[in-house]
Amino acid sequence: MAFLDIKNVRIAGIAAGVPKNIASNLHPGPEDNVSSDYAPEDFVATTGVEERRISTTLCASDLCYGAAEKLIADLGWDKQEIEGILFVSQTPDYILPATACILQDRLGLSKECYATDMSIGCSGWLYGLSSLAALVSTGGIKKALLMVGDAKARVKGKRNPLFGSSGTVTALEYAEGAKGLQFHMGTDGSGFDAIITPDGGARNQITPESFNEYEFEGKMIHRLQSRMKGMDVFSFGITTAPKSIKKLAEHFGFDYQDADYLVLHQANMKMNDFIVKKLKFDTSKVPTSLRYFANTNGASIPVTIVTQLKDKLNGTAKFLCCGFGVGLSWGSLYFESDPEMIISELVEMDDSETSTYVV
Repeated sequence: MAFLDIKNVRIAGIAAGVPKNIASNLHPGPEDNVSSDYAPEDFVATTGVEERRISTTLCASDLCYGAAEKLIADLGWDKQEIEGILFVSQTPDYILPATACILQDRLGLSKECYATDMSIGCSGWLYGLSSLAALVSTGGIKKALLMVGDAKARVKGKRNPLFGSSGTVTALEYAEGAKGLQFHMGTDGSGFDAIITPDGGARNQITPESFNEYEFEGKMIHRLQSRMKGMDVFSFGITTAPKSIKKLAEHFGFDYQDADYLVLHQANMKMNDFIVKKLKFDTSKVPTSLRYFANTNGASIPVTIVTQLKDKLNGTAKFLCCGFGVGLSWGSLYFESDPEMIISELVEMDDSETSTYVV
């Protein structure tokens, strides 16, 4: 059983960055890959996604960089004291080097900095948080940054109206005696092709045919774009997420109904409604960012916290979080924020604020 109890670490702050440019699903353009089976208003009613933030210039690393600069300033941290970066994304700057290495230099952090990437999607914040928190909890690294983001709108081809671009940063700090973070994690690789980008890796390398479009579940896509078996993923989400949350609560001996907030991965409004109903959870304590920011992949939980809860937190709050999707993988988290935890204002970035680390 993948239960993790990581003590002596606290979440010091959370920030998020998004492109300024807004795309509307009520008024889709020719570049938006909207199924002809739905009128725009029906699509919005079904998915819960009315708007999304997109950019043809900004990468996930740019959005994480903007959020990091804001959060570091708000925390008053000395950059030379930040000893670790974990960048979680399925849209890195390059196949190699690791984008975390570029961010270390771009942010002006110490060269004695642990920096690495992790490739995982919808459960990315949970997997990244558990991995980095485990390193910080030993005291060897005192301050570290978890950066989670994706910018799928930069992939050649029509844009998926379900997804928006974002980059988030979660600051972790060693704190002896802190209650820390409690996780339940899981994986079912038999569903590896439920959400997949078929070409571009070592298994199926890029060829001219990779850009040939074909129809998949009512949309025209090519093999360098992600595709999803919608009903399989829906069934997986509404089944796995409630079970994971209940297992987490049972294992660590708390009542999940006592949580102040249930923050779910922002995949689809109907899916999340099913999950909340199965848990019999108070809907007033379930914030959502899906309407205005769409599905932001692994970043969706911190995006929701930043955009929906910044002005609501007062003192300590009990958080229950769950991310699930591509892999298939999932993770649930329980933690209590302290009054000193910083939530920065949302950073909105112009297309010109892109990286100069280009070859």
